[in-house]
Amino acid sequence: MPVKNYPRWCIAPTQKQLLKPVQSILPTTPPLLSGSNKPLAMNTEELLNILTYYHLQDFSSGRELIQALQEDDYAKQFAPADGLKRSTFFDTVNDRGVEQLLYVFTELQKQAAGALPSQYSELGDLVAIDGSLIDSVLSMHWAEYRTNSKKAKLHLGLDLNHGIPRKLFLTEGNGAERPFVSKIIAPGQTGVLDRGYQAHHLFDQWQLDNCHFVCRIKESTNKDILEEFPLQEDSHIFFDAKVLLGTPNVNQTNKPVRLVGYVIDDKQYWVATDRYDLTAEQVALVYKLRWDVESFFAWWKRHLNVYHLFARSKNGLMVQILSGLITYLLLAIYCHEQHGETVSIRRVRELRHQIRNEAMQQAAERAARKPHKSKPKTKPKRRKRLKRSRAIF
Repeated sequence: MPVKNYPRWCIAPTQKQLLKPVQSILPTTPPLLSGSNKPLAMNTEELLNILTYYHLQDFSSGRELIQALQEDDYAKQFAPADGLKRSTFFDTVNDRGVEQLLYVFTELQKQAAGALPSQYSELGDLVAIDGSLIDSVLSMHWAEYRTNSKKAKLHLGLDLNHGIPRKLFLTEGNGAERPFVSKIIAPGQTGVLDRGYQAHHLFDQWQLDNCHFVCRIKESTNKDILEEFPLQEDSHIFFDAKVLLGTPNVNQTNKPVRLVGYVIDDKQYWVATDRYDLTAEQVALVYKLRWDVESFFAWWKRHLNVYHLFARSKNGLMVQILSGLITYLLLAIYCHEQHGETVSIRRVRELRHQIRNEAMQQAAERAARKPHKSKPKTKPKRRKRLKRSRAIF
């Protein structure tokens, strides 16, 4: 039975407001194309609306989403006019949609960066980079990790100045993280990295590429001091110098770097950087901001249903991740414009309730406007009297 195609005005006003930023992007988005002569069952806008609805609501699986699109009166309007079969949805996300969603994500990220206030401008254009493992099933053969375990890895750059995702790559779980730094940060930007990204030859290369870095290093790393910088009294900074890192003729840097050492809660941190324009205290602050990417991953995974996998192919997982990041960008713009706040689970829950309340109110108004059919009046039937027949004897 075909799903009723609800007119667009039936979308709750709050959800319309949430989706508004993508309306200017969709006209230039590459269209979804069929791989055969058979036309596609849904277009890019329908795919995007369905996936953002999935992340915004509290669905536990793709099957639950499809059931809602078939049975829930409000969710039905996001489905194509002829309805959406389960096989059609899963075939679409497993085989296509990455090009379209990546375009929307890239353009929406630019839009969000222009709309949201910039923090830490005095520290430069900061991008925290980290990798996050995604639990996979054994049938996801491409997600190599260990013998009896499958995982994928998301490599993400987080714009620390605006608190939003900036760039991403997806690999198998045992994929190397360091090569993606130069793909995520652009010249003039500063990558903020944990010690897993320490690589002395890359420190040289990033400086040649004019890509700045603030990277924690191992305490045991060899340090050849070239010049020491003065320290402030009563500061948690205990070391600030220009050095060569590593062992000579083995892995020593060709270009000198600045090394800052400081203590927080009786724990020593050593941070290498090429940023000589910052104070040592500012270098320590920049590295502290790296924690924001950890907080983002934890919140995003937990509250936007990103890792309840509804696809097993690499394409399908990328579609799910991209749509989850797009949903977060939409929430970031909405929360700033409506409340002057950053994204929080409180505002997400409030948004869910508001959309549901508006949908119920619209349904009640439509029911009230619908004319009631009255039965035509008919005259009551008269019972025919039987004529008494005279008995003939």
